[in-house]
Amino acid sequence: MIQRQFPFLIYSALIGIPACESAEQGSNERPNILWLTFEDTSASNFGCYGNENVHTPVVDSLASVGVQYMNAWSCAPQSSPARSSLITGCLATTYGMVIVYPIQFIPAMLYASAKSRRNEGFEKGYALDNNNFGGRSGLSMALIVSAMAVAAAFVFEPVSMLLPEMSEAMKAAMEMLLNGPIWITLISVSVFAPFFEEWLCRGIILRGLLKKVKPVWAIVISAAIFGLIHGNLWQAIPAFIIGVILGYVYYKTGSLKLTMLMHCVNNTLSVIVSRIPAFEDVEFFAEVMSTWAYVLVILAFAAVLASGLVIMRSIPLKEGNLGGCDAIDSSF
Repeated sequence: MIQRQFPFLIYSALIGIPACESAEQGSNERPNILWLTFEDTSASNFGCYGNENVHTPVVDSLASVGVQYMNAWSCAPQSSPARSSLITGCLATTYGMVIVYPIQFIPAMLYASAKSRRNEGFEKGYALDNNNFGGRSGLSMALIVSAMAVAAAFVFEPVSMLLPEMSEAMKAAMEMLLNGPIWITLISVSVFAPFFEEWLCRGIILRGLLKKVKPVWAIVISAAIFGLIHGNLWQAIPAFIIGVILGYVYYKTGSLKLTMLMHCVNNTLSVIVSRIPAFEDVEFFAEVMSTWAYVLVILAFAAVLASGLVIMRSIPLKEGNLGGCDAIDSSF
């Protein structure tokens, strides 16, 4: 999201002028450009920006003969992506998710790893990932949950339509996220997000809650956390609803692979739709379909989703699945 930052003074424009002039004298010479940046420095700390109590003669001199910005904007709200954007000339969304996104999960992963090593009470079967498929093959379960993911994306669209209109800044942020270089978008949205978010919200949070509270509350709480980490209303509400379904699938199967696949399919669908020219300026499918056609499509996908949930409900819980927690009620 584009956020306003303090006025920014670019010194490279000034420092590079003499070098450019000398480069003109020798056509084969490249200009020497010196790039100066400051960490944790506000524009109010310089005399050239109106501070009468601080004397900064060198910077003021550079500003007087260089280019001084009085109303600059940063393309990122954090220092690292903002600085990288200045250096590369690329928006942070074109590379930031690939680098920054996984880093935020490192503390949780280190804590969980340390906790696992200290905890000798992990019961047999309390594995992070299980294959409790009720006698079905892994391929058939993969197809079932993929169909459920696609169906859920359509079925719950009316919920998003009831939310307040998305702000222009949020629309711009989502557009940059989904419409950047395709490989960056797919790695960020279709690989990193499903892997790390499912590991945290289902593999760690839900799995832990199932040992402490009733399954229904464990699923709801983990889904609420899943919604909150998205950081905005327009993603949080749909994410909570999808999170409940993902939680139920994990509760019944114990398979983190299946929830990661569902998450991946759901996110990839968003990326694909955003790349179709016919949907470029469309926010909801209802905008390009007649009312009756839209209702029929929603009902059809609702039937698909309901069928998938019925299949999940038919899967018996194994003894000791998800830790052999007595609070797990197979009738849920």
